[in-house]
Amino acid sequence: MPGGRLTQQERQQIALGLADGLAYAEIARRLDRPTSTVTREVMRNGGPTAYRADLAHRATERRAHRRTQPAPRDAEAPAQAYGRDAEAVREYEEALTTVMMASGMPKMMSRVMACLTLTDAGSLTASELVRRLQVSPASVSKAIAFLDSQGLVRRERDERRRERYFIDDDIWYQSMMASVRANAQIVEIARQGVGVLGPGTPAAARLENIARFLDFVGESLIRAAEQAREVLHTKAETPPAS
Repeated sequence: MPGGRLTQQERQQIALGLADGLAYAEIARRLDRPTSTVTREVMRNGGPTAYRADLAHRATERRAHRRTQPAPRDAEAPAQAYGRDAEAVREYEEALTTVMMASGMPKMMSRVMACLTLTDAGSLTASELVRRLQVSPASVSKAIAFLDSQGLVRRERDERRRERYFIDDDIWYQSMMASVRANAQIVEIARQGVGVLGPGTPAAARLENIARFLDFVGESLIRAAEQAREVLHTKAETPPAS
């Protein structure tokens, strides 16, 4: 399997594969590359609908050039705990960001989410995020506002009155509940539409089916989330019931 950076020819093959509607795995198989390499390449260069081989190649060259320049003192990567390989952690953070983007999360929100997830403390301040991600405070603020609205982060004031952002073991449960609440609003507006369009009409039947589907999914999600939360929060030393 070839290693190293993608060549311009490989990027052209990726663009052709996307134009033909091929899955990332199939494009990767034809290139004899890992699927994660193709996924990361596409998502960091505009996504499947906006990927351009020449632009992606130039962007990669610019990033490589920046990496060869001496970094400012305040832009140095934080020291890694537990003897971790700093480069391996950086590459993993990039891969995690790419997967989050592929799931539909915007790029900056994905970067902030990945950065928080990979901290041992599970929390960072705005200034720490700005320094680690090398972005503007406004970008971090916008990303945090989005993640907060989705229930993916929580805010607290630390002893120095700084706002600190947390991601912990209960975050995905809270996010799931936020999704259920959003679905419930769709159910409500769909059922209002049934009354407006007239019960029994084709359009009203469509709206009723939407409401019934999301109702069922919402109830199932709540049950699954509650069960998973209970199992995951049970202490390992608790003896099983006889």
